[in-house]
Parts: sequence; structure tokens; C-alpha cells
Amino acid sequence: MKCAIILAGGKGTRMKSEAPKVMCEVLFKPMLHYVLRAVREAGCEKICVVTGYKHEVVEAYLDADIETAYQNPQLGTGHAVMMARDFVEKHKEDEILILNGDGPMMTAETINQVYEYHMANGNAITLTSAIVEDTNGIGHIKRDENGTLLRIVEHKDADEEEKKINESNAGMYWFNGEDLLYALSNINNQNAQNEYYLTDSLEILINKGKNAGAYICENSEVILGANDRKQLNELNSIMRRNINTAHMVNGVDIPCTDGVMIGMDVKIGACTTILPNTILLGNTVIGKDCVIGPNTYIKDGVIGNNVVLDNVKLTDSEVEDGVDCGPFVQVRAGSRLCKNVHIGDFVEVKNSVVGAGTKSAHLTYIGDSDVGENVNFGCGTVTVNYDGKNKSRCKIGNHAFLGCNTNLIAPVEIGDYAFTAAGSTITQDVPENALAVARAKQQNKEGWVTEKKPYKDMK
Repeated sequence: MKCAIILAGGKGTRMKSEAPKVMCEVLFKPMLHYVLRAVREAGCEKICVVTGYKHEVVEAYLDADIETAYQNPQLGTGHAVMMARDFVEKHKEDEILILNGDGPMMTAETINQVYEYHMANGNAITLTSAIVEDTNGIGHIKRDENGTLLRIVEHKDADEEEKKINESNAGMYWFNGEDLLYALSNINNQNAQNEYYLTDSLEILINKGKNAGAYICENSEVILGANDRKQLNELNSIMRRNINTAHMVNGVDIPCTDGVMIGMDVKIGACTTILPNTILLGNTVIGKDCVIGPNTYIKDGVIGNNVVLDNVKLTDSEVEDGVDCGPFVQVRAGSRLCKNVHIGDFVEVKNSVVGAGTKSAHLTYIGDSDVGENVNFGCGTVTVNYDGKNKSRCKIGNHAFLGCNTNLIAPVEIGDYAFTAAGSTITQDVPENALAVARAKQQNKEGWVTEKKPYKDMK
């Protein structure tokens, strides 16, 4: 069985954040999210997360099936794994993956490639490495003249020659459970940091006569983490680029990637165009032949085919085929726009079903309403759904025509083919085929301005 220990105890001082380091976000999700995802997709059945700084924040984020261990004080990576010793004891007959919780670029594919190498060679320990340009601060992989692994030298403990080694330790290891227990029992803190380095496990197990190996990743990006906001920005850029590229390979048109941010779980159909400054998050699904953007935000939306969303904010809602929205439209949670609906500028839809072919061209609020097919909303129409205590629904029948500046005081029902006169405030149901007029009778008081002189400059 595959098991995993994720190290997630760091404060991340250089992040200048009150949150634990692993909770700093890449594409609007904590770095820990991506690590957990990769570990699960790689087939690790049991997971233990070692927490430390603000452990309660990290623990609250974890699923119930994930075990935790607490490290305090924090005395190095080896010490962190020592805190998970009970977990290791339970899984000593298994293969145990150990990796950092601040490495969001790691993939299940890479984890399994290293695992296969580990098992094929009968290794007690297999570390993951990559060839890097910048050797400052890395763990240097030291080999003999034949390429055989010797040890890992932390940068602070390395001499000048060792600091030139550009094979970097990625901080991800596969261990045989029994061998990991042995290594943990023999790690000491005789180093420049006076810490317990997990990296010492390599030399300990080699000296015991155990097989050890290092799998060199072809793509060095998978080992990247972040220690400060600049590096976090770089991770955002890389992940954004990789996701955008994958969608373009699948037939999505992104003519200008400026400001385009697409979450890892978003699905987009072929021949859809994503325009600048568009953010797509959560479990959003977008169909074929759509135009999304510019300046559009969608989270957990389901979008059909041939949809146009221009300057739209949409959350947790469904949009069917042929709909066009925008600009400056908000579709709030619980809404469904049926086929061929038109929603124009400065319209808000909230927790409502809008029937096929319905049009609301501008300046309208549709809240807590069930709207039929082919309804016309005149400019300035408002469904008045809240009385200060309770929210009520409006029901609007098929082919109804709501005149400009109509107020529908919920709960109220407008029948099929019914009309409301412009400026009406509707407080009672309107039968089908009826015209409702609910406004004061106009009166013209001639000479009133001359008599009252309401303006300051009038004498």
C-alpha cells in the first residue's frame, strides 16, 4: 500500500503572512490543496499531515480521513517526520512517500514515476532530484565518480566545491517503512543548524548496506515551491501558463492571455474563446463555441454551447445554450438562464429561473423569481423580494410584458400574456391576458412654478 506524510508545519516568515505557509494560495487555492490532490491521485491510501504553526488552521482544512501529527518546536524535516512516528509504525510494511506541503507544482505522474523507479530497484530510499541553474540554498546531491549516490549536503553545510553541484534535492522521498523507522532512530542534529535533517537518511541507509537511488525529473518545474511572495507569484505564473496551454492544445482559443486565470478543475469545450481579464474557478464547465469575457468572473458555473458572457460575474449558476449576457451583469447563486435568454447591461439575477427566450435589456433586478418563456422586462423593472424580514418569490408567466419601471412586490404572480403599464407598482396577482395599471393619475398644475418660485435664481 502507498502511504504519504506531508510536511506542513512551517510559518513562512518571508511570506509576511499570518497564515501558515502551506495555506498561501496559488490560483486561489492553498498550496497544500495541490499537494493533497497529487498525493491522492497517485494512489496514496493513507495520509498524515505534520502541522506546526497555527496547526488548527491547517487541520480545519483537511478531510476527516487524514491523520495529523503536531511538531512543536520545529527542529528540522527529520524531526517533523519523527512526530509522525506512530503513523510510520502503523505502515512499516508499506511504502511511504514524504514531501513538502508547499510544493504545489508536484504531480501524481511524477510521484508515480519515482515510485516505479523505487520499486524496480528495490530501494530503501529513493529521492527526487532535478538539475537547476541557481544552486543557492538547495540540497546538493553528492555522487562518486561512477554516479553512485553518497549523500545530500545542505547548502549551509556545503564546502565551496559542493556548492557548485547543480543536482538539487526536490524534498520528495519514497521510503520503505521499516527502513524509514531505522533512519529516524539514527538521525542526529550535528550540523550548522542543529536540526534533524531528513536528508541524513540517505547516508544512514547507504551505510547500512541498503539500496538507494535518485530519480532525476526531466521537468524541474515540478519541484518548485515558494518561500516568499515573489516566488509565489512565479508559481502562479507557471501554473496559469501550463493550464492555459493545456486548454489551447484542446482547441480553446485564448488570443491574449493577459489576466486570464483558469483553475485546475475548469473544463472548456473546443472553439470557445476566452478573452482578457477573465477568471474561471471551481468546478466550472463551459461548452463549445462560446465567447467568455473580457472582464468576466465565473465560479462553479455550468455554461452551455454558443454562449456569450461579456463583463459578467457569475457564481454557482447554470447558463443554457445560446444565452448572451452583458456588459456589467451579475448572476448570483442558484440561478438558471434557459436557452436563448438575453440579459443586457446593468442587470442582476439572483436565485431565479429565467425561461427560454426571455429578454431583460438593461437596468433590472430579477431576484427570487420563476420567470416563464419569452418574457420582456422593461428598463428599470424590479422584483421586490425582501420585506425586511422574509424573502418571497415572484412568478411571471410565459409571454408576459413588464413595462419600464415596474415594481413587483413579492409574493405576486403575473399570468401568461399579461401586461403591466410603465411605472406600475404591482401588489396583487395579474390574470393572464390582462393589463395592470398601478400608478397615480397624472395632474398638471399650471402656473405652479411661477407662483412658488422653487429655484434660487427666481425673483
